[in-house]
Amino acid sequence: MKNIAVIGSGTMGNGIAHVFAQFGHSVSLIDINAAALEKALATIGKNLDRQVAKGAITEADKAATLSNIKTFTKMEDGVKNTELVVEAATENVEIKLNLFKQLDAVCPPETILASNTSSISITRIAAVTKRPGKVIGMHFMNPVPVMKLIEVIRGYSTTDEVTNLVMETSRKLNKVPVEVNDYPGFVANKILMPMINEAIITLHEGTAGVEEIDTVMKLGMAHPMGPLHLADFIGLDVCLSILRVLQDGYGNPKYAPCPLLVNMVMAGHLGAKSGKGFYDYTGGGKELIPAERFKKKELV
Repeated sequence: MKNIAVIGSGTMGNGIAHVFAQFGHSVSLIDINAAALEKALATIGKNLDRQVAKGAITEADKAATLSNIKTFTKMEDGVKNTELVVEAATENVEIKLNLFKQLDAVCPPETILASNTSSISITRIAAVTKRPGKVIGMHFMNPVPVMKLIEVIRGYSTTDEVTNLVMETSRKLNKVPVEVNDYPGFVANKILMPMINEAIITLHEGTAGVEEIDTVMKLGMAHPMGPLHLADFIGLDVCLSILRVLQDGYGNPKYAPCPLLVNMVMAGHLGAKSGKGFYDYTGGGKELIPAERFKKKELV
């Protein structure tokens, strides 16, 4: 598959475009917001500069990668002649369903439609198209240029041919694809999000503070990043959305999001992207927030 389209130019979208372009694919990066596309290209350029500084690629490689990316604000213009589309829009069911209806209508009939969703059912997404056998999940990890894993999720109707082709394409990106079946949260988030939620509950109940919880998990369990810091990095709104998908999908109260998480999202404290979450990022670094802000208030 030579010609790739990526829908959405945010953190995941620009990372996915970067990787495909770096490995010689012609990439159409599509977003309705022209300013977001400019920002995405600037981000890709900075990330390529880091790779050059580390000796991982050359200046010529950087130039070739950037030349492989074209930007579009109209979907129908960007998906012409594409063999694979990777949707990387926000983690919202209705947005994704609407996008796949549009993609199915404007893409060539042989085009494979993939979603970078981290939790939403591929089978549900495929059902709104006329090509369910060609719909699949490609869940990249953040930051995409660095992380090796791709969860490849088979929907109920996804064909063996499409699955094998996506697995092989992933390997050619120097990634490690892992095939999983289509159940809420797949593997990564079915395990990760309850752990993050439990860390938030532990904080909310006053067992320990943010720094203490993160330190225990980093030093005791050899995690590269503590769960609360990781939640900020993912986005607390995304964590909440995934937990709700798990809760709805399995009907199990163990997936119920901590009330502290719900309140933080309602207050607009979404983590690094909003400036505040479990840490304060407004000064350009990562500062602690007083523990009292997070403790459960007892009713009297």
